[in-house]
Amino acid sequence: MIGPSGTVRVMVATKPVDFRKGAEGLAALVRETMAADPFGGTVYVFRAKRADRIKLIFWDGTGLVLVAKRLEDGAFKWPAITDGVIRLSAAQLSALLDHPCGCSL
Repeated sequence: MIGPSGTVRVMVATKPVDFRKGAEGLAALVRETMAADPFGGTVYVFRAKRADRIKLIFWDGTGLVLVAKRLEDGAFKWPAITDGVIRLSAAQLSALLDHPCGCSL
């Protein structure tokens, strides 16, 4: 997978977002709705209303990175929302992106 790995903090937006938003629009959502700093090294994960699309933004030290993935078939399987938060480790994020249906988790 291209992108973050290791011991990185991952925050997932619990509600679908407008997927017309780019990196700056998603960074604004991080500041406004998650009350967090999009330039702090955390990976922020967003999902579309349709469960076949996902976007990630993170600061890599030199710029804001936007990663987008659209599945050709199937849908992403999301973990449960607990206390209004979806928690993922870097390994779980990698598994979600590599095996979105949850078939190899």
